[in-house]
Amino acid sequence: MKSSYKGVLGKIETNYEKLPKNQKKIADYIINNTDEVPFKSVNELSISTGVSVASIVRFAQRIGYKGFLELRDDISDSLKTRIQNKEIFSLFEGKSINSDTLTSVANQEISNINDTLNLIDRKSFDSAVSKILKSERVYTAGLGISYLLSEILAYQLCQVAVDADNMRHDHSSFMEKVMYLKPKDLVIIFSFPPYSKETIETARLAKEQGIGVVSITNKNAAPAARYSDVTLVVKSENMLFTNSFSAISVLINAIATECALKNKNKANQILKKLNEITEIQNLVISNGNN
Repeated sequence: MKSSYKGVLGKIETNYEKLPKNQKKIADYIINNTDEVPFKSVNELSISTGVSVASIVRFAQRIGYKGFLELRDDISDSLKTRIQNKEIFSLFEGKSINSDTLTSVANQEISNINDTLNLIDRKSFDSAVSKILKSERVYTAGLGISYLLSEILAYQLCQVAVDADNMRHDHSSFMEKVMYLKPKDLVIIFSFPPYSKETIETARLAKEQGIGVVSITNKNAAPAARYSDVTLVVKSENMLFTNSFSAISVLINAIATECALKNKNKANQILKKLNEITEIQNLVISNGNN
């Protein structure tokens, strides 16, 4: 019986930590290039991953298949189903992806979102939301573009009645700030290439102190994932030498929305108070202009 596309990735994710180092290379390649696998022979996959044919066969067997051919056929069948069900969508069908920069970038972002929808295990997503709602306070952390994203998540969570704050890189480091967190707090780490050592160490230190850690990163094998209770994998490929944030933004909105849906009464109360504060501020500004 064939499993779904998400089922294939689910099998990989379930067995990932138990895989030998060379088989993790195969897993990473399949996760990041799933749509190419149906068109590769075992020898071609061996060349692409730098892993022996025998190891590829053992990898397939280890995650629940008779061999590589069954694994490849499963991915191929599910890919056909996704196309038939229009789970994969494109921009300006029939127009070359390289026709202009705007179209090329838009297609890349669409690809990132499509891949992210298939990569994120729904149980992991639900677990992350559950941890957020059960925590006393949520702290988000990241450097570079990850800092901006972590700030947006903290803001979004505050808007839906979650006590959240973004760790600022000011007079003290993230690791120093972790020392003052409480056992029921939660740290959400944003970690994308090039991975910040400080961010990874923050996750490690929080984990050692018994504080819950959720990582939002680009692959299950990312350094921060080793110290996380839950890992949410997001595709962030970009035409530039930076990380794209379209798919990450979708995930941030989804997390905040799910938190609001699961905590409607409190979220509505906070929204009402925020509207009242906004009205008071607008009134003050209006009176000041008069």
